[in-house]
Amino acid sequence: MLSAGENVEPALLAEVSTLGHPPRVIGIFRRDDLPRAPVPEVGLALWHIGDPGNVGTLIRSAAALGPAFVALSEGSADARGPKALRASMGALFRVPLLAFDDAPGRRIALVAHGGMPPAELDLSGPTTFVLGAEREGLPESVLATCEGRATVPLAPGSESLNVATAGAIALYELSRRAG
Repeated sequence: MLSAGENVEPALLAEVSTLGHPPRVIGIFRRDDLPRAPVPEVGLALWHIGDPGNVGTLIRSAAALGPAFVALSEGSADARGPKALRASMGALFRVPLLAFDDAPGRRIALVAHGGMPPAELDLSGPTTFVLGAEREGLPESVLATCEGRATVPLAPGSESLNVATAGAIALYELSRRAG
């Protein structure tokens, strides 16, 4: 629900801002006002993604390449925190957030090496791409819950992709096929 704006002294905005250059406008929302349902059939499940910028970017990708949900494990950055919200560019208000264990559909792990190229996977039906932290990846206990593994093919000499980039490529592959 939107309400009329209020004028606030710039010094007060600077006090509540985490930015080097404080904004001229802020928004306040209730967590209960974020999207809940319906949950799309495709999405991303994030395991211990601690960087709020990556979490926000993945939420933005889910909005742009979806509809898709984002499921977060404990140990992931707060999707509603200032840095993640800023990186999502407002997509947080359009993308359903779930608990990691509540992500529906068949799980496909995105791994740096050893998986099939996404273009070769059967991605029919409800699908969740599972992404792990950039350094640690996905533990065996999480990999055991996945039906397949995907790896984005890279140029020789490249080791891996940023987690937000890999997640966006996986969602693009799903949207390309649906298109």
